[in-house]
Amino acid sequence: QLQLVESGGGLVQPAGSLRLSCTASGSEDYYAIAWFRQAPGKEREAVSCISMTPISTNYADSVKGRFAISRDNTKNTVNLQMNSLKPEDTGVYYCAAVRVLVGTLRYRLCVLSEEYNHWGQGTQVTVSS
Repeated sequence: QLQLVESGGGLVQPAGSLRLSCTASGSEDYYAIAWFRQAPGKEREAVSCISMTPISTNYADSVKGRFAISRDNTKNTVNLQMNSLKPEDTGVYYCAAVRVLVGTLRYRLCVLSEEYNHWGQGTQVTVSS
């Protein structure tokens, strides 16, 4: 069974940077990976996703130009580089995955949707001075 473990959260000042990592284990299948976040009192929001290969990425409008997602399939790791952080980026960040099949559209293109059905435990990101 696929397991996802996030790391890299913490406290950062506005305009600062953080790098989150998601490490997958327990499965030899292929997965598209996404990052979600949830702020206190707000609904969960899809932030970014990345497909298998050829790699495509997608970003929520609120983070475009500031966040960058990448993956290293040799290490089963997906990273989320977050720059120019704002207080509204505060929340628990979750790594999520959905199985994809070779040759299908989902293998090549990821979408920001609720189709992701494997979840990590989350890591807290707090942007505050």
